Amino acid sequence: MTAIGSYAIAFGDTLSQLAQRFGSSVDALMALNPQIRNPDLIYAGDTLRLGGDAPPGGGTSGAGGGVQGVDGVRDVSASGDNAAAIAQQFIGRNAGELKHSDELPMQSWVPNNVNCANFVSACLQKAGLIDAGQASASVDQLAGNLKGDGWQTVSLQDARPGDVVLMQRDGQSHVVLFAGFEGGKPQFIGSNNVNPDGSQRISWGGASGRYEIITPPR
Repeated sequence: MTAIGSYAIAFGDTLSQLAQRFGSSVDALMALNPQIRNPDLIYAGDTLRLGGDAPPGGGTSGAGGGVQGVDGVRDVSASGDNAAAIAQQFIGRNAGELKHSDELPMQSWVPNNVNCANFVSACLQKAGLIDAGQASASVDQLAGNLKGDGWQTVSLQDARPGDVVLMQRDGQSHVVLFAGFEGGKPQFIGSNNVNPDGSQRISWGGASGRYEIITPPR
């Protein structure tokens, strides 16, 4: 049996938006998720089933990969052991709030506008890919630690969900996680400067222009 596509509901999600995103309908999603009795009432943290057994040729990818959701959409949350799937659980959360919670091993002293490496390190720790000694709130230090431990550069086509994406933006270092493909386009997730005051929030995106993807030893 192949894996079943699923999605970890995030704060602010609505069933109608998710139906549109995954190429389904509210009625179809409710039929797959009988626990939902009111289409206007879903809860962050719950798992939404997206479809039945994956069709022939779909199914799971290698270790740490996602599975195919409805209509071939890649669902990173279906394999909960990769860092991108862990990161997805916190979409919409402010890094300034998240770093003071006990949900991720983030450093609380980091300024609210530079939490990208702090967040990525915490997700990698949560996924069991690094230990506290390898984590860093500095992008350059984190990159050096990972490469020193054998993480290697890979092409976009060979990247797996949870791989680390490094870039330079306006003279500043930034890091996010690769989260698979949707509609043939690469998806990224991380702690990005998207709030009006310049502070960071966990969101999709964060990678543009030239970037380097590194993956753990395989």
